[in-house]
Amino acid sequence: MNAKSVVRASLIGFIATAALASGAAMAQTTAPQVSDPGHPRVTEVNQRLENQQTRIQNGVADGQINAKQEARDEKQDANIAQRESADEAKNGGHLTKNEQHNLNKSLNHDSRRIHKQRH
Repeated sequence: MNAKSVVRASLIGFIATAALASGAAMAQTTAPQVSDPGHPRVTEVNQRLENQQTRIQNGVADGQINAKQEARDEKQDANIAQRESADEAKNGGHLTKNEQHNLNKSLNHDSRRIHKQRH
């Protein structure tokens, strides 16, 4: 790789990094995330996620869930939590009934999978 290519690749990387950093900073200043942790729909989804995390950790401790299964379950729960955060951001810290329904549907699917792994 010649010097010109190295400089070009470095410049492209710098520009991309700067663009991402400035976009993230602008997003934080223009749309502050307001969360209402006491909202009943948010509380219910968060409690279910917390319960599933406990069930996963208990399964690992008991030897019923292996590392690969744990990683998959953790990744799925993280995805659900991310979706919940995005939904909350759209609605001023609340979840709509439809969003709660969709998150609960995903949580039910995960719950069944965790149950099968543990039994």
